[in-house]
Amino acid sequence: MIQKLLVANRGEIAVRVFRTARALGIATVAVHSDPDEGAPFVAAADEAVRLPGAAPADTYLRGDLVLAAARATGADAVHPGYGFLSENAGFARECAAAGVTFVGPSPEAIAAMGSKIEAKALMGAAGVPVLPGATVTEGSDLAAEGARVGYPLLVKAAFGGGGRGMRVVRSSAELADAVMSARREAASAFGDGTVFLERFVVDPRHVEVQILGDAHGSVVALFERECSIQRRYQKIVEEAPSPAVDDALRAELGAAAIAAGKALSYVGAGTVEFVLDADGAFHFLEVNTRLQVEHPVTELVTGLDLVALQLRVAEGEPLPAEVHDARITGHAIEARLYAEDVPAGFLPATGTLHAFSVPGGVRVDTGVADGSVVGPHYDPMLAKVIAHGPTRTAAARALAAALQGARVHGVVTNRDLLVGVLREPDFLAGRTDTGYLDRHPDLLDPPEDDAARDRVALHAVAAALARQAAHRAQARVLGGMPSGWRNVAGQPQRVSFTAGERTIEVAYRFRRDGVEVAVDGVPLDVVLHAAAPSSVELTVGGVRRTLSVHTVDGTSYVDGPLGSTTLVGVPRFVDPSEAQQPGSLLAPMPGAVLRVLAEPGATVTAGQALVVLEAMKMEHTVAAPADGELTELHVVAGDQVSTGQVLAVVTGDTA
Repeated sequence: MIQKLLVANRGEIAVRVFRTARALGIATVAVHSDPDEGAPFVAAADEAVRLPGAAPADTYLRGDLVLAAARATGADAVHPGYGFLSENAGFARECAAAGVTFVGPSPEAIAAMGSKIEAKALMGAAGVPVLPGATVTEGSDLAAEGARVGYPLLVKAAFGGGGRGMRVVRSSAELADAVMSARREAASAFGDGTVFLERFVVDPRHVEVQILGDAHGSVVALFERECSIQRRYQKIVEEAPSPAVDDALRAELGAAAIAAGKALSYVGAGTVEFVLDADGAFHFLEVNTRLQVEHPVTELVTGLDLVALQLRVAEGEPLPAEVHDARITGHAIEARLYAEDVPAGFLPATGTLHAFSVPGGVRVDTGVADGSVVGPHYDPMLAKVIAHGPTRTAAARALAAALQGARVHGVVTNRDLLVGVLREPDFLAGRTDTGYLDRHPDLLDPPEDDAARDRVALHAVAAALARQAAHRAQARVLGGMPSGWRNVAGQPQRVSFTAGERTIEVAYRFRRDGVEVAVDGVPLDVVLHAAAPSSVELTVGGVRRTLSVHTVDGTSYVDGPLGSTTLVGVPRFVDPSEAQQPGSLLAPMPGAVLRVLAEPGATVTAGQALVVLEAMKMEHTVAAPADGELTELHVVAGDQVSTGQVLAVVTGDTA
């Protein structure tokens, strides 16, 4: 039996595994990088061991350091979570050689599925439907191979996952560049630049089947999950069961998944992924030989604890009867809450989480808390929020309400996108596929309508009045008097905020019979009932609301019944030295400079790539804003940059 479990991972999955281990009476060990020293997952373990450094290659990907930590603490088992070492056959072998139980499938199964190329061949031989494809080698005739596979096609990294090293190619003219780019990204993310070509099914559904196997030869399919709503080939909304799968198709998918598991002699938890076309035909994508990020939706509809089952199987037990007899009850939907700027192209965001909470009634798997720092080194997911209900509509409604009511202060997130998806008619009707977000661009960057403008105005008033209350609370004399109060009425007090690209000015003046308020010069009918630094209760337009206000370093985070707004206070006096030169190219995210593609003095054209950044293993190109001359270049390859840092300056026609 497992006595002490080391989790070779971080964040929410580490917290999740520790929770089940503790319930089973198993002692726990965390390993952590330097940036994660104060992270909640470290405190959640009984013991912790430092992995010196920050980059994954120096810390969480160092199997030798993980096993050294296991020896130092007496851990007799390692749970790899997902990502990092979870699908590393070499690490699984090293665990066995060290006498440490690896909570996962055999090294042979991992190795067989580690290469998507070999996986397709094995699955085809097992009778699982596969898509046409071709391996790319140094001597490959790309034109011929592309023609044989057929367009559109997908260039895919042979190893790894998460959407990295993938490019859609729609014509032969694009193929060579796509292969080179995918190779670079795959080599950076996975240490291997091997890629292959595969027929691209346009806008399929992404449906996967959870399997469990034991050392006694049993493999069971625990139904399907739909993960079609994706950005950059990475899932953001997952659900079980799929709205497109009926009982007959569910049986076919389950049979194919079991065949895949038996071909691998699979032991542990795994996922067989398929694409499902509009005609109901499905094709094999890959087997993920680990626990999936989206495993909670399966747990909620089956009532099973997949981590507990992983541990029982790792101890040699057969799958219990409740696995063989599992049934689907209700519907579950999961949303991945990321620190990212959606309108800017899903750029990862960094910063300090000044406040983080989600209202009750839903499951929240998270690795962050108030005060957590979201840095540039790891995946920017803050939490998985999961709702279960008797119907799909009930689950979607509960999840949308929980996300809208969440307090997430300090970093930009994709919360508005998730709420928009969960309330969008096509989603509620089950019309989802991998092209869903392309068909709904307004979800990515919603146009500001009257309701949105009114919400921002209301929240700006609350932020201004909370600020006034804070000033009075700090006053050394006459603290009960409203700031700016005069016996004879004078000019109103004014405060300005920015919300995104919009600037809002609030003017307010206290009178004996109440408060006068105008927003951007337009008077509002406001009745103020109570104002404190953290809460304002007021009536506007005949509707009474209580709004919470959390102000940190001049930025006010306002939450209320209509949603949330971040309002950045505009200083009355601006330092002229802080102004940027016209034509400055700013880093859109924190990361490392991967390549510099031009020299100072070069003539550049609008849209020309000048600097390539890498953050969280994804590449982002910074281009010239207009025709002109590259007059300043402030970075070289290898530099670390922060968001908003000036990378270069292009002068000339920069209007």
